[in-house]
Amino acid sequence: MIPISYNVRSLFVRRATTIATALGIGLVVFVLASSQMLANGIERTMRLSGSLDKAFVIRKGSDNELSSSIETRLVSIALAGPGVKRNAGGNPMGAPELMVVLTLDRVGGSGSDVSNVQLRGVTPSSFEIRPEVRVIEGRPAKPGTDEVIVGRRIHGEFKGVQLNQSFEIKKNRKVQVVGVFEADGSQFESEIWADVDTVRSAFGREGLVSSVTVALESASKLETFKAAIESDKQLNLQVEAEQGYFQRQSENTAGLVRYLGIAIVVFFSVGAMIGAMITMYGAVAGRAREVGTLRALGFSRFNILTSFLLESLMLALLGGILGGIAALSMGAVEFSMMNMQTFSEVVFSFDPDPQILLFSIGMGGLMGIFGGFLPAVRAARTSPIDAMRE
Repeated sequence: MIPISYNVRSLFVRRATTIATALGIGLVVFVLASSQMLANGIERTMRLSGSLDKAFVIRKGSDNELSSSIETRLVSIALAGPGVKRNAGGNPMGAPELMVVLTLDRVGGSGSDVSNVQLRGVTPSSFEIRPEVRVIEGRPAKPGTDEVIVGRRIHGEFKGVQLNQSFEIKKNRKVQVVGVFEADGSQFESEIWADVDTVRSAFGREGLVSSVTVALESASKLETFKAAIESDKQLNLQVEAEQGYFQRQSENTAGLVRYLGIAIVVFFSVGAMIGAMITMYGAVAGRAREVGTLRALGFSRFNILTSFLLESLMLALLGGILGGIAALSMGAVEFSMMNMQTFSEVVFSFDPDPQILLFSIGMGGLMGIFGGFLPAVRAARTSPIDAMRE
């Protein structure tokens, strides 16, 4: 077996081509890892928005809250279902909420730089069933007023959406930002929360809500509650686990990011493998005498083949590790994009999963093996006699 130190010395001697090829492979690994980390972050953000011990009720046939409309008289019927958790006062724990979408101007942008943001009409019970929602700046909005609180991820991103500022939710209907809240990194941090009656009156949705989130005694009560609500044809409501609902909302967006990232990686990886191949062909051509000497010393063709493949693999893994480290730094980055289900902006963060990093670095190694295979075969076929004549 040819010593590994021989390959390390060879890579060090050809520093310029080694660095260029490693950076090319590192770029591919960075794109692959980052796209998968972002898709993971999207799924994680949506998953954190719900829990298994809460039921999410919307109108039957609706895909999401925006397309759902429930009469308020049905809310009490839903909350009277079996398995609903009750608070210390003996009241059922559930939150009827109204969801609408606002079009707001970005800070520092032109008049055409706008985006959709979700406005959620909430009640005091919305905070009761979601203890993870905490006001971190300012104060909570007072019920029955034109006051709102904003999620920390969109705080200051849009004109007027900043503490102690105001903006219009409808023409000539301004609201005042009195607080900023966080919600353990969930989708709610990309929303604006206002009193449900304020949202109803501003958008002409009196007597209606979009959804009802119901706290259950335990996750095992979901099927019992679901069967009772959906079996009543007069209600015309459908039920699913809250976590399942929000995960479903992330499927299209996360899938798009994953497939787009893979498509880009396919094109980039071809270039990276060609770069590795050119580098290794150059190494073979410049070391013909060395290869001939190794053959004369008794090393077999297989030893030569594996040695050059190992060198190519080491080169690729070097690039893969560099790309992985760069991708790991994306964990501190927050990325704003459109949710394909609600067509409104949600801020996501990259989720640095060790499995994704190892997989991406492994793919970089495979690129090195594929790119270095033909040059390694050429080196293995080198005749010691012909090599000595050069």
